[in-house]
Amino acid sequence: MQEKTQGKLYLCATPIGNLEDITLRVLRILEEADLIAAEDTRNSIKLLNYYDIKTPMTSYHEYNKIEKAYQLVDRMKNGENVALITDAGTPGISDPGEELVRICYKSGIEVTSLPGACACVTALTLSGLPTRRFAFEAFLPKDKKERNFILSALKTETRTIILYEAPHHLLKTLKDLYAALGERNITLCRELTKHYETIFSTTIFSALSYYEQQEPKGEFVLIIEGKSMQALQEEKQHEWHSVPLAEHMAHYEQQGISHKEAMKLVAKDRGISKRDVYAMLLENP
Repeated sequence: MQEKTQGKLYLCATPIGNLEDITLRVLRILEEADLIAAEDTRNSIKLLNYYDIKTPMTSYHEYNKIEKAYQLVDRMKNGENVALITDAGTPGISDPGEELVRICYKSGIEVTSLPGACACVTALTLSGLPTRRFAFEAFLPKDKKERNFILSALKTETRTIILYEAPHHLLKTLKDLYAALGERNITLCRELTKHYETIFSTTIFSALSYYEQQEPKGEFVLIIEGKSMQALQEEKQHEWHSVPLAEHMAHYEQQGISHKEAMKLVAKDRGISKRDVYAMLLENP
C-alpha cells in the first residue's frame, strides 16, 4: 500500500482593507485547501463569501494557538492541506500564526508562504521616511515594565521604527513616544487601503496636539524617524566629556592600547583633535 502523503501549511496573505488586494494564487489555495484556519471566522467569512469560497473553516487564535496547532498538525499528518489566514494581512506577523509555523517545523510539516498585503510594509512605503533599514515593533507591550524597556531601547534606534496602534490607545502611545524619544518626524497611516485611508506626516508633538482635539478613529500604523547617527554621536561625545581625561585615557590603556593610540581614540570619542588631547594632558598630567 502506498504511504499517504502529508499535507502542507499555506500561509495566505489576505487584504488589509480593500477586498481586491488578494492574489490569484491565494484564492486558488483557499478553494483547494481541505481546511481554512482563521483568526476570526466571523471576519473571514466576509472575504470567503465575496469570492464564493466554500472551504470549511475553523478558528485559530491567540487563546487556542498551542492546543489547536497540534490538532491542525495531526490533520496535516493525515494528508490534509491547511490554509492559514489572519484577520488582515500576512499570517505570522504580530499574530498567533508564528506558533503554528514553529510547531509545524517541529513536527516535520512543510510550510509555504503566499505573499500579499502587509500593513507594516504598506505604511512604510507611504511614510516618506527612510525605508532601507527599519525596526518593526508591532504593538507596544501593555505591561508597564516591558513597555518602558522597549521604549528605552528605541531611544537609540537609528532605523525607522514601525508600530501598530488601536485608536483608543493612540494618545497614550504618542505621549509615551514623546516622553521617551523627544521630538521626531512621524507618519501616521490610518485605515490603509480603505475608503478613508489617511496619511498624516508630522512630528510626534504635533500629532499629539492634533489628536487631543480630534478623536482618533480607525487602526493606525505609526512610522517614526530613527535617531540620526549625528545626534547619536553627539550624545556619546557629550557623555565622554563628563569623564575626566585621565580616566578616559586609562579606559584604553588598561586594555593594552599604547599611549599614542589611546590619545587617538580619546580624541575621536570627544570629537576633538589629538593635539587638543595632548595639550590637555600637559595641563593636567
